[in-house]
Amino acid sequence: MRIAIAGAGNVGRSIAQELIDNGHQVMLIERQPRMLRPDRVPAAEWVLADACELASLEEANVAGCDVVVAATGDDKVNLVVSLLAKTEFAVPRVVARVNRAENEWLFTEQWGVDVAVSKPRVMAALVEEAVTVGDLVRLMTFRQGEANLVEITLPPTAPYVGQPIHAVPLPRDAALVAILRGKRVLVPSPDDPIEAGDELIFVCTAEVEDDVRAVILGTDSIERTRGAS
Repeated sequence: MRIAIAGAGNVGRSIAQELIDNGHQVMLIERQPRMLRPDRVPAAEWVLADACELASLEEANVAGCDVVVAATGDDKVNLVVSLLAKTEFAVPRVVARVNRAENEWLFTEQWGVDVAVSKPRVMAALVEEAVTVGDLVRLMTFRQGEANLVEITLPPTAPYVGQPIHAVPLPRDAALVAILRGKRVLVPSPDDPIEAGDELIFVCTAEVEDDVRAVILGTDSIERTRGAS
């Protein structure tokens, strides 16, 4: 993929290097000359420009990008970059960094954001995912389409432990996309059994999260969770 990243600070450079290592073409757009450090990510294309200016994005051929990442340390800039990328250049995928948690509500499809990444939310999700067994943990929200990536670690008492995936009556708008078992990542197939300790990764809408929890953990799981909290 061809990917443009607005903001060449530590976050932008780290994302760029990771994507380059995975074989993608990356362009870093930075408006401050002192932040232009091509030696830090030599395989990237570096552009000195203001990503909030339409002419700059046109010159950088953002319309030819598969993904735009708004990764600056300023939420206002990230929102403007996202909106321009989506509305003016029809970029298929826009990912935006949320710096201040109180601004997270703004990062929606109305501002052109497909995926909003808030470091506090991601950190909280990782903590929950590491320690929570027997509850649903939301790992990420995909704003476009309002779908969520969620995880459930199966306790031994889960109703479908030992049964094949095709026997699990998942609701509409929910899909099991991966099973983490020990150090393995399994692509689910209908005849695979699920086991205690499995981490089940689902994509689902927010509206059916409680239904997924009830199916996987039992109908009384919501009451147990709320009672514990």
